[in-house]
Amino acid sequence: MSSSVTPMECGWAGVLPAVTTQFDTDLEVDLAATRAVQSALVEEGVHGLVVLGTVGENNSLTAQEKRAVLQAAVAVAAGRVPVIAGVSELTTAAAVAFARDAGELGANALMVLPAMVYVPTAEELETHFRSVAAVTPLPIMLYNNPPAYRVGIDPQSLARLADVPNIVAVKESAPDSRRFTDVLNACGTRFALFAGLDDVAFEGLVLGAQGWVSGLTNAFPGESLALHAAIRAGDLERARAIYRWFLPLLHLDAGHDLVQAIKLAEQRMGRGSERVRPPRLPLAGARREEVIRLVERAAATRRQLGL
Repeated sequence: MSSSVTPMECGWAGVLPAVTTQFDTDLEVDLAATRAVQSALVEEGVHGLVVLGTVGENNSLTAQEKRAVLQAAVAVAAGRVPVIAGVSELTTAAAVAFARDAGELGANALMVLPAMVYVPTAEELETHFRSVAAVTPLPIMLYNNPPAYRVGIDPQSLARLADVPNIVAVKESAPDSRRFTDVLNACGTRFALFAGLDDVAFEGLVLGAQGWVSGLTNAFPGESLALHAAIRAGDLERARAIYRWFLPLLHLDAGHDLVQAIKLAEQRMGRGSERVRPPRLPLAGARREEVIRLVERAAATRRQLGL
């Protein structure tokens, strides 16, 4: 693929947790608790923070709350790791406004989603992305998640967007790992690829992704970092062992209730609260018991892998 535009460099890589937003008992944003989970992840060695994504419950927050959560992450990171802010709005105008504000608040990059609710044509989708990119100097990662948002960013759209220099990366959350190779074949190395679905993280990293935007890292950061490090070192035997141990938990990231499941796992590991904001409700009954069983089994057996 050729382009006359020189793209910006993607300045981040590695394990980037999609950080949760914490709520108090009245379901108001608890900034102190949110800063605590952000800080713990940075201290444990993650390579960046993705805030206000799906797991961060972006679309359940007010405009003011989104900006407060982002400010908290920028203060916690203090330049040690990049902070990537999700841009998820109902309209292009609102996305443009948040992108402008995110830069002023200190975000290092943006993760831009399609406009929520409305299912666009390819032209409309590309126009949305171009409009956001035009108002910010920040590098942008596009977020492709067809199962969650009913919108797919096909390789042809990506090829057409190659002339936007600050669109530098794609978070790939399609469940088919062949997408990584399809995008590389269509666009070469124009866009940095990131695995965005936990239960295809191994495949994505092996197939050329330079990082992993992860949900379960909120509960198991050390194990996520160990998996990434083993793949990067070419120690696929160790990577496969970690992945096979991890996969029952990683499947939680692919479920409709991923936010509730990840927050419950986070709580069971002593790292946060399972409180979510409606319309989501905390897990209950057999599903809650299933997730607790998976977390407890993983916690009890991780030492067998030297984790």
